[in-house]
Amino acid sequence: MKKKTIINAIAIVIALIVVVVCSITIRTTEAADSIYFATFVALLPPLVAIALALITKEVYSSLFIGILLGGFFVSNWNPIGALDHLLNDGIIAAISGTAGIFMFLVILGIIVALINKAGGSAAFGRWAEVHIKSRTGAMLASFVLGVLIFIDDYFNCLTVGSVMRPVTDRHRISRAKLAYIIDATAAPICMIAPVSSWAAAVSQFAEGTGYSGIELFVRAIPYNFYSLLTLVFVVALTVMKFDYGSMRKHELNAINNGDLYTSGEKAEATVAEEENPKGRVIDLILPVLLLVVVSVLGLLYVGGFFAGSDFITAFGDTDATIGLPWGALIALVVTIFYLIARRVISFKEAMECVPKGFISMVPAILILTFATALKNMTGMLGADVFVGNLMDSAAAGLANFLPAIIFLVACVLAFSTGTSWGTFGILIPIVAAIFPADSELLIIGMSACLAGAVCGDHCSPISDTTIMSSAGAQCNHLNHVSTQLPYAITVATISFVMYLLAAFIQSAYILLPVGVVLTVATLFVIKAMTKNK
Repeated sequence: MKKKTIINAIAIVIALIVVVVCSITIRTTEAADSIYFATFVALLPPLVAIALALITKEVYSSLFIGILLGGFFVSNWNPIGALDHLLNDGIIAAISGTAGIFMFLVILGIIVALINKAGGSAAFGRWAEVHIKSRTGAMLASFVLGVLIFIDDYFNCLTVGSVMRPVTDRHRISRAKLAYIIDATAAPICMIAPVSSWAAAVSQFAEGTGYSGIELFVRAIPYNFYSLLTLVFVVALTVMKFDYGSMRKHELNAINNGDLYTSGEKAEATVAEEENPKGRVIDLILPVLLLVVVSVLGLLYVGGFFAGSDFITAFGDTDATIGLPWGALIALVVTIFYLIARRVISFKEAMECVPKGFISMVPAILILTFATALKNMTGMLGADVFVGNLMDSAAAGLANFLPAIIFLVACVLAFSTGTSWGTFGILIPIVAAIFPADSELLIIGMSACLAGAVCGDHCSPISDTTIMSSAGAQCNHLNHVSTQLPYAITVATISFVMYLLAAFIQSAYILLPVGVVLTVATLFVIKAMTKNK
């Protein structure tokens, strides 16, 4: 059966290539080298990669085929040019562009290995066993921790997973469910937190809107239905104690059989939890708190806060790929000294954790490299120009439906490219040109753009946040994607309805309560349907 699936997947790729070759599109701009520039073909490489990953359940080869296909499109089917784009503009550019995040991942993996070796994770698990007495409590605790770590989505994903894994494991919560809770409190919470790396990114694109960067971001929060309703959805689903879609299978398997994985590799084997009798809860809490504080200081330092910039400006000018490794390295050194001084580990044992931490993050680094390379190919094919042209043509006769259309376009673009930051970077200037400056409809349109970017990013298998959530929960990546998708689509559908209403009822005070009621009512209906089944 598996062989047949792979053959079918290869046949799909060949068919797509034949279709594209037989329907070569006329060049839309003289500045572009590729004959496919700014056409629908620009979205094909990521769509092919996503389809292959879902069909074959194998993510590495699927992403590589997507990158290779993008290389052929960019080079107009020149094999040498395709290889050159694959290596130089794709993989090598991806490694150099995200080297800081790779460093942060590795350091975090080492810190987790150190905490495990010192027995801090086991001690926290024993404490949680006494104080967190139910599956609902464990899931809500994971949710609350995710909400509290709102500074950066990468940091959120990996820290929440590292801290809560021992707790959720003891209560037989599947790794897929933990990964969903992490992902649902990563990008969505960062997108409604005024002090975060995401707020800083949005602020960069505020020119021409009539608002300052941070003011635009804050005004958009009440209309960011996807982010807000996702938080409502997670809490309601947890309290109502049911699941649906493929998540139901994972959760029932965890509860009844104690199997937290159901399918796919078991990533936890790379860094096993240590039984160190000297370990205390403080050995987990102190390194994590230190990491949080120093990482925030690192972001502020890179943004120029200590050189005279104010707090908001510093966050606007910071670079997470530099600030997070800066803070993590200091936290790592201090953690090693602290644990050695406490005599819970020796210097030799601390150094043994370095390769262990690195190995534990290799799958995430590899997927992130390929996903970033695929984004580079999509950018070279002019996906942003193609989407911009679509938006301009839609603006003419669909004024009242524009917020809903913007939401859908942002969803599709973020899902296809795997980047929410790139999506709102492309769409915000277009939205600013469509709506009158200083109008409520402009704010609603901006919110729809941001919400759609988060939604598409949340669903996409090639999104860095989705990859980080899988790494944080140590969950098979495709299991996380397939179990999360029905939940994300449910909230996305409700959000689409809310943006249809928002064009006519331009008041967040009315719309938000309606959205909350609609979300909870939808869950009651789904629960009744799944109970009947």
